[in-house]
Amino acid sequence: MHLIKGLHVLDSPDGLAIGRMRIGKTWSDGSSGRFLEIVSPATGARIGAVPLATREDAARAVEAAVASKPFISKLSVWDRAKLCQAVADRIEARSEELATLLTLEQGKPFHAEAKGEIAGAVTAFRDAAEQIKWLETAAFPLADGNKRAFNFLQPKGVFAVITPWNFPASQPCIYYLAPGLATGNAMVWVTAPTTSLIASKLMECFAEAGVPDGIINLVTGEGHVVGDAVVTHPGVDAIAFTGSSETGAIIAARGAGKPLMLELGGNGPTLVLRDADVEMAAGRIATGCFANAGQICTATERVLVHDSVYDRFAEAMVKAAGQVRMGDPFDPATTMGPLNNEPTAAKMDEHLDDARARQAGIVFGGKRMAGMPTSLHYEPTVVTNLTAESKLNIHETFGPVAPLIRFRDDDEAWDIIGRSRFGLSAAVFTNTIKDAFRWAESLRVGIVNINEMSPFWETHIPAGGAAGTASGIGRTGGRHTLLEMSDLKTITIDISR
Repeated sequence: MHLIKGLHVLDSPDGLAIGRMRIGKTWSDGSSGRFLEIVSPATGARIGAVPLATREDAARAVEAAVASKPFISKLSVWDRAKLCQAVADRIEARSEELATLLTLEQGKPFHAEAKGEIAGAVTAFRDAAEQIKWLETAAFPLADGNKRAFNFLQPKGVFAVITPWNFPASQPCIYYLAPGLATGNAMVWVTAPTTSLIASKLMECFAEAGVPDGIINLVTGEGHVVGDAVVTHPGVDAIAFTGSSETGAIIAARGAGKPLMLELGGNGPTLVLRDADVEMAAGRIATGCFANAGQICTATERVLVHDSVYDRFAEAMVKAAGQVRMGDPFDPATTMGPLNNEPTAAKMDEHLDDARARQAGIVFGGKRMAGMPTSLHYEPTVVTNLTAESKLNIHETFGPVAPLIRFRDDDEAWDIIGRSRFGLSAAVFTNTIKDAFRWAESLRVGIVNINEMSPFWETHIPAGGAAGTASGIGRTGGRHTLLEMSDLKTITIDISR
């Protein structure tokens, strides 16, 4: 056994259950003969292994997707909708099994979060099945009375789909796999190494539902190997990626010229204005900070609070943080799980150390929780008197932290906001409609929630990064995803002959 970026690489699965890849009609252990060991961040148990795929494995997956294009593209919209409903049925039938694995592999609590995430995957396929049937296109009036013009949607072809570990079941389904199937695309799915077991189980659901071979292919392994091989393959027509801004920039460069859907990092500001309902704001903001242990691209990672309500708000946040419960991930009382991996926990350490060095106050939490099965359980943390230069303000932390920054006027708030390059989501808490719209229309982000936490989102509304920021391009959500994954073709015809 040896390590690659902190992951144990095995020359043999050593009796562990294997989450196999799916390439065309074949369940595969890959060609390298090596496996990544999956260790539960919640319990520390060895729960399985997945193949460490090679570039050749990735190429075979692309070739299988290319071969399936003629079949899937010719299926009627109604046939594709039926496939989506069948997938939803299979995921729903196996929901308890899938939620259990999700808790073990990703770490999120079974009752508080994992069951809901699997339900989200079911909803993704049901929604796509309905939305694609009613996605109308247009006919156009023309100056030439002898001609007619209309347009319709066609699949882009083969999508490279690369997804992260924070929502490894629902996010791929909601953002890409369900809309990709509904729109008639073939896909090669590269999932995050630490959460590849749940991806393999979802592939079983797709196969059981009758999704034709080669339409959705799964490749597991290191992103810079298999992800790069898929992105750069000439058989791939478009790329969909959710993950860090740094990796997104590499993917955009390596896949230059191909259509891109990139949902990248976030550190959107939440503003608590002088007239906000402090208690309500603290409760909702705490959920935005601590849900999924803060491992959400739109998480509430920096909170700008007007000086006049700052002290009251800080007290309310400490109270809210104290209501978070950590422990056995299968205990119904547990509301927050561990961080998924050591690099994420180490970044939390780094950002809090930086805050301390700048004289910020850690008024709740601030360290890894003692007495837990792994070192990845991080206390819900509230930081006060943070400076604009702090890493917590500038960078994406991706952990269970509520950094509170005091501001006295709009100019100071804009200076604090402008220190970060992200533009994914934001929130504004106020009881004044004028101020709500003034801030909402000015903030350079893809979505602004007023009197609601920054990660609030329903899957049919558009969301994504603002242009000119480090938070990506394109929009996901309902019909907007279907349009992003389709080509709009226009046809004109001369009817005079």
